[in-house]
This record gives sequence, C-alpha cells and structure tokens, in this order.
Amino acid sequence: MDPLKNWAGNLAYSTGDVRYPESLDEIVDIVRSSRKIKSLGSQHSFSAIADSAHRQISMKKINSVIELDEQRNTITVGAGIRYGDFCEFLDARGYALHNLASLPHISVAGACATATHGSGRKNGSLSTAIRAVEIVKANGDVVTIDALDPSFPAVTVALGALGVISKVTLEVLPNFQMTQVVYRNMPVDELMENFEAVMSGGYSVSLFTDWQDGKVSEVWIKEANEQDNTTAPSEYYGAILAEKNLHPIEDHSPENCTEQMGKLGTWYERLPHFKMGFTPSSGEELQSEYFVAFEHGAEAMAAIEKMREAIFPHLYISEVRSIAADNYWMSPFYEKDCVAIHFTWKPHWPEVQKLLPGIESALAPFDVLPHWGKLNSIEPSILQSRIKRLADFKELMSDYDPEGKFMNKYLKQKLF
Repeated sequence: MDPLKNWAGNLAYSTGDVRYPESLDEIVDIVRSSRKIKSLGSQHSFSAIADSAHRQISMKKINSVIELDEQRNTITVGAGIRYGDFCEFLDARGYALHNLASLPHISVAGACATATHGSGRKNGSLSTAIRAVEIVKANGDVVTIDALDPSFPAVTVALGALGVISKVTLEVLPNFQMTQVVYRNMPVDELMENFEAVMSGGYSVSLFTDWQDGKVSEVWIKEANEQDNTTAPSEYYGAILAEKNLHPIEDHSPENCTEQMGKLGTWYERLPHFKMGFTPSSGEELQSEYFVAFEHGAEAMAAIEKMREAIFPHLYISEVRSIAADNYWMSPFYEKDCVAIHFTWKPHWPEVQKLLPGIESALAPFDVLPHWGKLNSIEPSILQSRIKRLADFKELMSDYDPEGKFMNKYLKQKLF
C-alpha cells in the first residue's frame, strides 16, 4: 500500500503499513505485535509528528460516542471521532464544549495530543476539557488516566509519545447560543495601544492580517448571546463593521465559513471559523504557528510586522488569537496565558523554509514555542530549554515505553 499523506498534501508519510482497528482488542493486538508504531488521527498535522518509517495505526474507525454522563457532566468518545461528528449530538441533549478550533474536522485525540486550541482570554486549549483518557501502553496494557493520577498533566498533551489513546472523556457545559460579527481594517496603532482590550472583546476573538498597510484586515468577535447581535457597534477600535459575510482571506468565498452578521446560532455553528460540510481553510497550503506569553503579544506582532515585505508574497493570511494557561507539561500554554501567531502559507515550501528561522529569531526574545503539529525550525536545544517539565515528561516516556516503540524521528529530533 502506498503511504498516506497529510490533509494538506505537503507530507507523505514514510510507511504504507497502516492498520485500522475497530475495537480496543484490535488496538491492543496491533500495539503488542508492532516493533515501532505511531498513531494517526485526522492527518491534519503539517509536521512529521505522526510519521513512522515502520507502521501507523489510524483511529478513524474508533469514532463513536461511548457515553454521555449527565451526572458527571462528561462525554466519552472514541479517540478518532472528529469534533464536528458529535457536537450536534451534544447540543440536542442540552450540552456544549467550552471551545472549538477553527476547523471542526479534526479528531479529538489528535487535537488534544498537540495542544490544539481555539481562542479566548479565559479559554484553555481543547485539552483542558479532558477529564480522563484511556491509553494503550507499549506492552499492550490498557490504563485509564484521570485528573487524580500524577501522570495526568503529561498524558493530556502527550505528542503520541506515551501510547495509543483509545478513548477520551471530556467535560461538557450547558449549551449556549452565540453571535459572530466581523470588523474590517483595524489600524495597527489602535491595536497596539489597546491590545488586551481588543483581545478581551468577546468570548473568542481572532485577528486576521496580511501584515500590510498598517492594518489588521479582519477582527472576528464571537460572543455568547441570547438574541441576535445585528445592532453591533459600527466601529471597534477604529475598525468598521462588515456589511456581509467574509472569509479570512478576503478574496475567497465565505460560503464555507460560519455565519456572521450578528445572527444567533448555537455554539458549534459559531465557535469554528469553518463549517463541517465544506473544505476547510484554503485547501492546498502550509501552516506554522508560534506562541508567546500574552504580555508580549503586541511586541511580538510588531516584530513580525517588520518582516512584512519578505512574508507577504508567500502568505495567504495570519491569524492572532489568545489562549488561557494550563498545567500540562508539554503544552505551550504551561502556566502562562499566550498569544498565538499563526501563518497560513501558500504551498511555497522552499521560500517558507527560508523564512521560518527569521520569524523564530524575531520572536526569540519572548521565549517563543511552536505548535507541535505545524512547521517550525527552532533549534532543538533551544526548544528543549524552553520546556520547563521536559525532563519529567521524558522520564514518563521511559516508564510508559521503555523500548521506544512510539518514538519516531520527529520526537527524537525535537526532544532529545
């Protein structure tokens, strides 16, 4: 069998040996019989974090809702289920998740393993909804790790390094309604003077920019509401309220984007930027994303803006978001609120590859960390020096996987 590719097609995996279990017993058998193996979710990562030269195990068929526990306010799902596959189920029963990523097409286990996130000053990454995980260790033992277990802060964002996650239990909230409005052309000077206020202006706030003309091209504000917000203020820190639905890349059709214009909708129809039934984002693209402590967010943006002429020819759009702190060892948000600076690149890999070191150098004064599932070139020794609990995580790796069954080239290069 030919090797699979990731979602964007920029990465062909290094093996054609892919197994598709349909039960926990099959997962255990595959793990036990494999010398080396890596778990696959929705294949959305742009980095080689899920690559293997030996064998991959895809969770695509482990995709059911297992239990909605209304006493504990949790939902337990198969690791391969995508967020968009069970949001409607939750909503119909009166429940919601605290946040969603811009794409509902990604799998629960894969998103959580890489600390994937949405936005919001008070909203943690998707991993912060986890209350327990079931994981198959290298020897085939099946263990359930909950918040009382000392290894919980490692298993929640584990990079696929501790085992194969088979199911995940998430906290749920009462469902809620939301509106979304978009403002256009915020002057960068206004943003810099009011950065915290701008980023705190809704349940979730995203800035979209191509770094040109001294403006942020779009500001998306998602707010929990009980009625339409069709009378939103006409101006927001110098930005003007949009008069029609927009795509983050303005010359793209907004057809695949979630409804804007202040129209009321349920949480899962507003929190993502893109609808489940459509091609997400731009399609053929590359992605990088970097995180700095929130207090450095405005400075970090200013540092990137100085590179605008080099960046612009290869960029579709950048998105800037905020994420609340957590206590997960391998999370970029460990013990600090963060600002995320995301780049959706045109498929110009040679040029992008040359740009990344300059971007990382510009952000180095802020102890920048990368998204694990996206492209970066940060020197491994520098990356390792910025991960406070790396030694503890590596010790747990040795305990869970003493023979390195789940180790791959990416993890060895980045962590050792």
